[in-house]
Amino acid sequence: VAAINRFRVVVEDFQTTTQTPEALHRLVEAYLSLGLTDEAQTAGAILGHNYQSTEWYQDSFALLTGQGLRPEAAGESWLRSVYRQVIRGEWL
Repeated sequence: VAAINRFRVVVEDFQTTTQTPEALHRLVEAYLSLGLTDEAQTAGAILGHNYQSTEWYQDSFALLTGQGLRPEAAGESWLRSVYRQVIRGEWL
């Protein structure tokens, strides 16, 4: 859980750093390990939208599809809010 909080800070507060794709991938890993599939899918969707050509996305995509999931915005997590704001331009 502590790692999730650290990666969350990178995604929310340091979106333009080169570490953001890895932080999103690590969120996918962490959420899947905890069984939080909606959060994992949303992190994967953000990663795919912004960093589709990276190894991080390829690895996350493999993790998600290996569990029968797709990278798509799901549920109502904090990541869903980031997805709506950054990807879809919907300001809350």
